[in-house]
Amino acid sequence: MTKFFSVSLFLLIVSTSLSLKSQESLMIHWPEEYGWKVLNYQENQQNHLLELIPGNETAENWSIMGFMMSLKGITDASLDQLQAVYYKSAKEYNENAKLTLLEKNEEDEFPWILFKIENQYFDGLKHDESQLWFIRKGNTSVYSNFVAVKESKLKAKFINEWSAIFKASQIVDLSEE
Repeated sequence: MTKFFSVSLFLLIVSTSLSLKSQESLMIHWPEEYGWKVLNYQENQQNHLLELIPGNETAENWSIMGFMMSLKGITDASLDQLQAVYYKSAKEYNENAKLTLLEKNEEDEFPWILFKIENQYFDGLKHDESQLWFIRKGNTSVYSNFVAVKESKLKAKFINEWSAIFKASQIVDLSEE
C-alpha cells in the first residue's frame, strides 16, 4: 500500500483557516512518492489556493502538479455548473480542449464530480497539459482539485490511480476534534 506524504496533514492544518466558524476542511492524501513541495499558496476572503509539485522539480520543469482550491461560502452552485466554469476557463487557453465526465455522485453526503480536461498544446503555457479534476461540495465551501501532467491525453492507469485518491478524500469537521 502506498504511504502518504505528510503534506496531507499540512493541507489539513492550513485549510482550517478557510472558515474559522465552521472549521471544515478537505483532506486528500497525496502520494508520498513525489515528495511534494508547495509551489504556490494564496488565501483571501473568497478562496484558498495551493499548488504542489514534486520536491525535486521546479515551476518550469514539473512533470506532475497538484492543485487544491477552496471556494469559501459557495454552497448553491451545482456540480455541473462548477465543471462548466473550469471547462470554459480551459477553452480560453485552447479552443480544442476536450471535456469528459468520468463519474458523479450527487447522493453522497458531500457530493462530488470527477472529470478530465485534455489539451493538446496548451497555448498559454506552450506545452500539452491535461488535468484530472475532482470537485467536492462541503457544508460551507466547494473544494476544487486537480492533478495535471504535460500530456495531451491522460492514461487509464493515471486516471484510475488518481480517481481512487480523490474519491478517498474526506470532508473533515475540525471543530469536533
